[in-house]
Amino acid sequence: MPRLIEYRDAIKEALDEELARDPMVVVMGEEVARYNGAYKVTKGLWEKWGDKRVVDTPISEAGFIGMGVGASMLGVRPVMELMFWSFYTVAWDQIVNNAAMVRYMSGGKINCPIVIRGPANGGTNVGATHSHTPENIMASFPGMKCVCPATAYDVKGLLKASIRDNDPVMFMESTMLYGIKGEVPDNSELPEGELVIPLGVADVKRQGTDISLICHGRAVLTCLEAARILEEDHGIQAEVVDLRSIRPLDEDAIMDSVRKTHRAIYVEEGKPFCGVGAQVSSMIMQQCFDDLDAPVLRVNSLDAPAIYSPPLEKLQLPTADLVVDKALSIC
Repeated sequence: MPRLIEYRDAIKEALDEELARDPMVVVMGEEVARYNGAYKVTKGLWEKWGDKRVVDTPISEAGFIGMGVGASMLGVRPVMELMFWSFYTVAWDQIVNNAAMVRYMSGGKINCPIVIRGPANGGTNVGATHSHTPENIMASFPGMKCVCPATAYDVKGLLKASIRDNDPVMFMESTMLYGIKGEVPDNSELPEGELVIPLGVADVKRQGTDISLICHGRAVLTCLEAARILEEDHGIQAEVVDLRSIRPLDEDAIMDSVRKTHRAIYVEEGKPFCGVGAQVSSMIMQQCFDDLDAPVLRVNSLDAPAIYSPPLEKLQLPTADLVVDKALSIC
């Protein structure tokens, strides 16, 4: 039987293995140590690795992210947890003006191997200030990488690769994925002895011939459900392309899929204006214009701050039915 573990436990396994592999790896953030993390992602790591490797920080993102950036410049590999990615704005200068720029500004002499991770999603009724999806913002700055895993398998392999990367990696999860189980092989089952997924390599989660559903993060699950409905109810074979990382971006995987299906929809939980889908749509139009049989479409969250009301917020987010309706309009 395949080993099924929760998304949050896959993150914990990646952290545990990297703490064991490299003594320069440290985990820092609010409540990550004694309280096992706000989402229990780091459960048990403090007891195992102690105060020097798993560190509780004050409630000051500007302070502890700045500390992590400085430590990374001196050879430490910090993995910093934001309780919500929405709080990146408090540490904007530390992330964008320092972590992203120091390698370039130093002429390649100083690396910044920091990972900043945590949930970046709406849908949990925590209001507009706690529901940002800033992957499009983070990916817009040269010098940083941006990763958005959708499954337990991917989150483990991509986090291990991110911790080993010499550039700052913005690692965006979802509170709505933490409890979802997925197949993650035990290391003893892998010929390489561990699961490491290179950044910048997309994954075709479902093969199809009629339309490409291109996506990242939790929208991957939405697209898989939409693909199931399209096949069962309409006889349409949708291909689901999970980008996994926004920057670096696997352009070849996108274009190969579009050239095969001749139709494309980008699906994401971010806002439509200047979103990831806007960038990908532009690239498809430039590189695959003659292959398209219909305009590239997009499905996003409603272009408004996150709604606090639970029933209304459900209407704000992309759904499988919305994706199906868009797909039918161009198939």
